Amino acid sequence: MPKLKTKSGAKKRFSLTGTGKVRYAQSGKRHGMIKRTTKQVRDKRGTAILFEGDARKIRKFFLPA
Repeated sequence: MPKLKTKSGAKKRFSLTGTGKVRYAQSGKRHGMIKRTTKQVRDKRGTAILFEGDARKIRKFFLPA
């Protein structure tokens, strides 16, 4: 059985933590900050951990290690 290729789009958008959780960059920070509240902008900073149900699919179909 040949190895599965990693999806290039997923490779750029997600990364795995040491414990196997899926990390992603938060959306809504490209433009239009002026119309968002300062709390929204502050909360969107950095990365977040994907919910386990979604993370399972990402690991299985898009990031085969």
